[in-house]
Amino acid sequence: MHRLMNGLARYMALLGGFVLLALIVLTCVSVLGRGINTFLHSDLGAGLLGGMARTLLDTGVGPILGDFELVEAGVAFAIFAFIPFCQITNGHATVDIFTSKLGVSANRFIQMVVEIVFAVVLILIAERLYDGMMSKMRYGETTFLLQFPIWWAYAVSLSAAVLAALVGVYMAVVRTAEFFTGRMIIAPAGGADH
Repeated sequence: MHRLMNGLARYMALLGGFVLLALIVLTCVSVLGRGINTFLHSDLGAGLLGGMARTLLDTGVGPILGDFELVEAGVAFAIFAFIPFCQITNGHATVDIFTSKLGVSANRFIQMVVEIVFAVVLILIAERLYDGMMSKMRYGETTFLLQFPIWWAYAVSLSAAVLAALVGVYMAVVRTAEFFTGRMIIAPAGGADH
């Protein structure tokens, strides 16, 4: 079961990384296009390039239409795509000033409670995303510039949020079993300790 959950979390994180990389390229191209467009509209650009400036402007050189709408939807997906991997690898930041002085049993109890709370919150987030997606579908809301249905962004984010909730429940079950059996199933290492 752990291999399946870990594999799903890794693939979702990779997909989130590819989306984030595409958004970075999109943003850079859009900013570059905006800068070139501004230069071509300036007196300096028109003076240096003459009629070529008008020709370039007529080809549509400029920012990518709706870039911020795509970035908004893509970043929302990427955030949810990284949560399952962070959850299963125990990659969340921890501050153990107090807990480092406690025994193994107390730390297992705290870890169990934290994982259960995470699972509940992730389920709640997924449920709220589903409700929001259904609302956007019902009312047919679209983005301002690109006019794509807003529920599409909710749907892709929901897919990652559902996986995050599944991984959260899995980790809560694992940590609960660890607490009650006294044996380690998944090593709790890997977090960003502070």
